[in-house]
Amino acid sequence: MTGGVGIKFSGSATIDGTPLFMPITLDIKPNEWTCLLGPSGVGKTTVLREIAALDTAVDFDGSITTSDTKPLTDRVAYMAQNDLLFPWLSVLDNICIGAKLRGKSADLERAKKLLDWVGLTNHRSKKPKALSGGQRQRVALARTLMEDRPVILLDEPFSALDAKTRAEMQELSAELLTGKTVLLVTHDPAEAARLGHSVYVMEQDGLQAVDMPTSPPVRAVDDPETLTTQGALFRILRGTVQ
Repeated sequence: MTGGVGIKFSGSATIDGTPLFMPITLDIKPNEWTCLLGPSGVGKTTVLREIAALDTAVDFDGSITTSDTKPLTDRVAYMAQNDLLFPWLSVLDNICIGAKLRGKSADLERAKKLLDWVGLTNHRSKKPKALSGGQRQRVALARTLMEDRPVILLDEPFSALDAKTRAEMQELSAELLTGKTVLLVTHDPAEAARLGHSVYVMEQDGLQAVDMPTSPPVRAVDDPETLTTQGALFRILRGTVQ
């Protein structure tokens, strides 16, 4: 697919003069999933939030450019690790919250279609407390899709789910985000090996690209090439491979 938005993130970050990460260059290809792994505290979420133009506690020295040279304003949707649902709103109202916060009318037909896609049609009037963790994440995914942005930033959105639900959410997200430019921050090498077209390991002193399987995502969890990539990522994260 052509016509998507590619992003190049180049720069470094400090907190009160102390380096968070040294200069890095991250190429996020259009219409693909780019996965970013690394230990806690190296600045992965900071990269996401800088791209999304959200507040951070760092001083960023660098640039964020797009393949079409247009600004990213109003072209990014962000899905956090926590579902961040409003507990007093119904599932349907949570999905439509973006438009309402902008003072616009929500497209209810689109919202209902998204609910059908994520398998929650019968739950649209429920409050979040009545849902399971996996169902809440499906609502959060539907809310992200409701924004219909070409760039999707995912910050460990599946890490709190059990293995079965996590695999289902990975597959559903890959299907529904086809054609989007996706940057996924994850601590899970298996997730990155399954979902990534490109995978980078981030450390304080730079990025390391990882060779990916020849098969396209979403890959089978027991695919030999996927398991090889997963193992390579584990070794890099543990510092046993340079």
